[in-house]
Amino acid sequence: MILNIGLKKILIIDFGSQFTQLIARRIRELGVFSEIVSHKKVKSKDITPLTAGIILSGGPLNVYESKKYSFDKKIIEKDVPVLGICFGHQILSKINGGKVKQSKHREFGLAKIYKKKESLLIRNFFKTKKMTKVWMSHADQVSKLPKNFNVIASSSNSKFAIVENKIKGFYGVQFHPEVTHTENGKKLISNFIFLICKVKKNWSSKDQKMKLIKDIRKKVGTKKVICALSGGVDSSVVAQLLNKAIGKKLYCIFVNTGLLRKNEEKEVVKTFKKKLKINLIYVNAEKEFIKKLTNVSDPEKKRKIIGNLFIKIFERYAKKIKDVKFLAQGTLYPDLIESKSVTGSQTSKIKSHHNVGGLPKKMKLTLVEPLKYLFKDEVRKLGLELNLSKEIISRHPFPGPGLAIRIPGIITKEKIGILKEADHYFINSLKEQKLYSKIWQAYAALLPVKTVGVMGDNRTYEYLCLLRAITSEDGMTADFYDFKKTFIQMISNKIVNSIRGINRVVYDVTSKPPSTIELE
Repeated sequence: MILNIGLKKILIIDFGSQFTQLIARRIRELGVFSEIVSHKKVKSKDITPLTAGIILSGGPLNVYESKKYSFDKKIIEKDVPVLGICFGHQILSKINGGKVKQSKHREFGLAKIYKKKESLLIRNFFKTKKMTKVWMSHADQVSKLPKNFNVIASSSNSKFAIVENKIKGFYGVQFHPEVTHTENGKKLISNFIFLICKVKKNWSSKDQKMKLIKDIRKKVGTKKVICALSGGVDSSVVAQLLNKAIGKKLYCIFVNTGLLRKNEEKEVVKTFKKKLKINLIYVNAEKEFIKKLTNVSDPEKKRKIIGNLFIKIFERYAKKIKDVKFLAQGTLYPDLIESKSVTGSQTSKIKSHHNVGGLPKKMKLTLVEPLKYLFKDEVRKLGLELNLSKEIISRHPFPGPGLAIRIPGIITKEKIGILKEADHYFINSLKEQKLYSKIWQAYAALLPVKTVGVMGDNRTYEYLCLLRAITSEDGMTADFYDFKKTFIQMISNKIVNSIRGINRVVYDVTSKPPSTIELE
């Protein structure tokens, strides 16, 4: 699937690297549109005058096992600058007549590279005059350079760490400039985009807002659109974007499942109905959801019950709005990639995403997905451009099934009430201590375990509360936030002393992988 949005772009051909999305994000952060496409799907005919440059990503493959990957070699004959990263560097060398073999010494982690020759690609890249540190992740390497290629930099284990063929506009780097571990890596990417591809900045929140509003008006015309509003970042930005584009032809349906955070339903109604004057239909379905979830402990069953019931209630209220032709969803670019509809690469996970392919067929509505080519950080910037409050835009991610997957085991109204209070205290304390913005996602969970405690002269037998706070760039990998001991002590005391039902607090210090961010 090649996009045609009328902008000059850098096309990233994905060979299955875990860092491919990072490449795209770095380019967009620099103000240029980028697109990811699978090596299996892209053909030379897809390279149009709008393609200003091509990047070949890394990947888990071996260049000498050509049966495991496909690549149209005519792509690099299109007179467009090409940058190969890691595996992409190796395949670019091999196609041009070089040789690649298994390394005697694998390189994983930081490595020092030394400058051998000047190049536009490395202008102001090296931290010192001769050396910088980069992030390596490879077991193969180029063993013989193709004809007319020059060595720009080397490491102790990689003679051809940076190479170029200036005449053809081919460049290769054995390391990963897109990861933050590589010193000044963004500068190297910037040099490729602006000095070599000579593309001009064309991608900003303001540009996106104007284009998306124009596209929505063109697609929707005078027809009505319904939107499921949750109060999260994505649905909030979609709702406000549609509000700006079509005004009163937008109808938002907000279903209170009873599994939201404390007072969330009041905040959503206040913001979208009273402040932004959006047509908002509020549905309090708390009793329906709790009844359906009674005595259900299996996490997958919980998800299916919540998802199916949500669609059923949404349809019930959507039918009351006459002559609706469109359904708006907050699908993001990573949602499409992870659903395997964009790249289909070796590392793509086959999974059903709650925003992709979830449209009930009998509703017979056309999808409107204005955010489907944006990353999460771009959505937040767009939200600010649309005058949404920083409080909404900076909100931590919240799962579709809500608190249900933060209460392992059987769910009861009592447990939900206890957890809402614990989560409220935790999040508010993060905000008070100015820690909230430093954390990707934080939450409290109520574990299906009771422990003995002593409060005053009385013995207690109450629930165990787990706190989780992680740092991440995109949620794909994560590490726990290293709180000071004083904060952990303070929040533990506050939760135990303030909430009947909890007498013990633990902090989760597991990274992702091996764990996931949510418990279920």
